[in-house]
Amino acid sequence: MNLGVLMWVITLVMCGAFLYISWKVRSKALSSFSQYAIGGGTFPLYLIFCTQFATIMGVGNFVGHAGKGYTIGLPHIAFILGEQGSKIVFALAFAALAGAFTYNTFTEMIDDLLVRDKVTRALGGVLASMIMIAWVGGQGKGFGMIFNIVTGASPIPIILFFSAVFILYTTLGGIYSVVWTDLLQGVLVLIFGTVFYIYAFSPVHWSFAELGVRMAEVGKAELWSFSNVPAMTMVSKFVTGVIGILAAQIYWQRCFSAKDGKTARNGLLFSGIIAIVMVMLTALVGMVILTMKPDLAGDQAMPWFMLNYVPVGISAMIFVLILAAGMSSADSNLNSAAILVVNDIIRPLKPNATDKELVKYATIFTVVIGIFAALAAIYAKSIIDLFSKAYAMAGGGLVPLLVVGLLWKERSSEAFEMGKKNSKVTPWGARIGLIVGSVLTQVSALGPNRVIIALVISAILVIVVSNLTRGISTKA
Repeated sequence: MNLGVLMWVITLVMCGAFLYISWKVRSKALSSFSQYAIGGGTFPLYLIFCTQFATIMGVGNFVGHAGKGYTIGLPHIAFILGEQGSKIVFALAFAALAGAFTYNTFTEMIDDLLVRDKVTRALGGVLASMIMIAWVGGQGKGFGMIFNIVTGASPIPIILFFSAVFILYTTLGGIYSVVWTDLLQGVLVLIFGTVFYIYAFSPVHWSFAELGVRMAEVGKAELWSFSNVPAMTMVSKFVTGVIGILAAQIYWQRCFSAKDGKTARNGLLFSGIIAIVMVMLTALVGMVILTMKPDLAGDQAMPWFMLNYVPVGISAMIFVLILAAGMSSADSNLNSAAILVVNDIIRPLKPNATDKELVKYATIFTVVIGIFAALAAIYAKSIIDLFSKAYAMAGGGLVPLLVVGLLWKERSSEAFEMGKKNSKVTPWGARIGLIVGSVLTQVSALGPNRVIIALVISAILVIVVSNLTRGISTKA
């Protein structure tokens, strides 16, 4: 059996298993909006760990980061340290706080504890959903690239096929579909990921020194060094990765889903530590592939490696690894995006909506967002570029508001409590900070450090505008 046929067989078997799991948990998920969104805040550590880990390790982390390692080399490690290391920062600084609450979204938390403004909540929901849409699109794009290179199939039908699968089983069971399929997917990623890295570094005899020598032999010595990259560019890459994760609903949602703050913190901490090691190794695998075939486009590196270097059995194992990781990331982000839209845009506009109506809206928006993510996948230049733009926009607006709001208390001696606003941020300060921060991250005239500039200006505006508008009605 050739690799292309084997890939389709694996795809159909695994998709069937995931759909079966989703069908089995659908009744519990559909019982209320809280159950659909966060499982009632009852999940134990093993489910939180597996769903966090499986969600982190998506197609982007096996195809996209390998592609960036192939084209950028060691300097890409700065982005990885920010993107993946921020999970550890999140776990230590925010997870226990979030785990003590049962909000459906972190923008709802910002609204309840910090701002109390429907406009800010809606803007935050839109910005945060961009990250989720980018991640769902990235998974589809990765699968399209793999099938295109291995089987010759056009990537567009492949993207549409996987998008339909993502939509179907996420719609069926909400967060329950996500965590129980992630349990299976997380175990697969841990087992097959370990075997994959052992095999992938065999061309350089598991030696980083030999990898550097071989990169020099193919004329890419500059990619094995940080010296040619300005320090601020490295910092900017790191910061972009950090703020994108801090503004990602999937991680807040898992914390709200945990049975307590300790479970939330440990689940994200342990999964983050493993993920940062695995993703850095993936980027290095991209450099290994560069020494073997130095004339590929970045995102083609991993598919080429599967098709041309490894035996069919090992390639099938790698595909199981990528499929499990990609499906997990897609369902998690698709569910999170739909919950953001319903909870932070629809629900404030329809405060009397019943649980049944809210669940119905969530299923509808799962379909709509899945279609939009598929279009993003078709037109995006690369997987990581898709992630980076969404990270910058969402993080540039939301992270300054979150940090300033949590630190700038009205009653400094009091801990945050659900239902009690305890921040000096005003609605107008929040609105202006959100909009300006997100827009400035996309202004190329600000140069390579525009994300850092946007964060600083946004934080300053939140404080200044809040001081100027204290007591002013938002109805004006």
